[in-house]
Amino acid sequence: MNTKRALVTVVVIAVLGALIYLQVHTWKKFDWATFWTNTEHVRWAYVAYAMVLIYLTFLIRAIRWRIFLKPLRETSTARLIPPQFIGFAGLALLGRPGEVIRPYLIANRENLTFASQMAVWLVERIFDMASVAVMLVVIEFIGDPFWSALPNTHLAAQARWSAGFFFSGILVVAAVAVLLRKSGYVVADRLKKLLKGRSPKLAHGLHAKLVSFTDGLETISDLSSFVQLALWSFLMWSMVALAYWLVTHAYGGVMAHLGPASIMLLLVSAMFGSLIQLPGVGGGSQLATIAVLNRVFGVPNEVAVSCGMLLWVSTFLSVMPVGLLIAHRERLSLRGVVAAEQKEEAALTD
Repeated sequence: MNTKRALVTVVVIAVLGALIYLQVHTWKKFDWATFWTNTEHVRWAYVAYAMVLIYLTFLIRAIRWRIFLKPLRETSTARLIPPQFIGFAGLALLGRPGEVIRPYLIANRENLTFASQMAVWLVERIFDMASVAVMLVVIEFIGDPFWSALPNTHLAAQARWSAGFFFSGILVVAAVAVLLRKSGYVVADRLKKLLKGRSPKLAHGLHAKLVSFTDGLETISDLSSFVQLALWSFLMWSMVALAYWLVTHAYGGVMAHLGPASIMLLLVSAMFGSLIQLPGVGGGSQLATIAVLNRVFGVPNEVAVSCGMLLWVSTFLSVMPVGLLIAHRERLSLRGVVAAEQKEEAALTD
């Protein structure tokens, strides 16, 4: 593990430790009997439906990646499904280092460069974030019934403001992406010249990443591809939101009153919380959903913990059995894949 990755790991552990301490300090009492009682009475059929939806999203991810590859390589959706399952299993098992497994496997499978597939991964993230932002804005414009279901008017106002800010941020990112698609090489060359005298290594690394990102943007070949990617992305995140609705409503009681606006806030909190996690144990996503359920929606401690953990298992960890099975069938070592990727990344930036 290099110094940079070690530093990031230390920071993540420190942040998670602080979050866990604050959570435990806030809850002076925790009734384990209540926790198990509420967990035992979950409607498990709802959870099973949610997991089916999550598994279907991997098919959509493969379809999107095939569209991304159209200008570079003609391939089939079926060829791109295994890397999706293996990649997300690696993400769940190894933490953020596992994020590179999908681009690496697809690059090898389709005989493409790793840099080009990392660029595709970055563009994929933009579509993901933009889809969730659009869903928030759609709920905002549909009207008050959804937002009025939130616990108080102050929270509803904050949610509206956050939705607008989130969407504005995505527009800025999209504008930067358009700029790089048209002038990415020029921008990369100018930054390299500007930084070369101060830090040659930084200048070279930044130049390589901007060039690869620019190449990735070229994968959106025409308006038809863009529309298809947008529609598939919106459908996929709608399915994820529905999975969240199913798991929360599986508990009944106060959880059954969570409407679309509440579910979207929960989904966004989990999305940003997942940026902070440890290999195999997660952390940020569970703590974020538990905190929102308990402190924002007033769900009892025990139910919030139970639901937060079940959301994490059903929407994130559930991919591991199939992903690891496929990896075993293809004789892949997830840690070996990450190590090979690190060598390629080092070669790219040196």
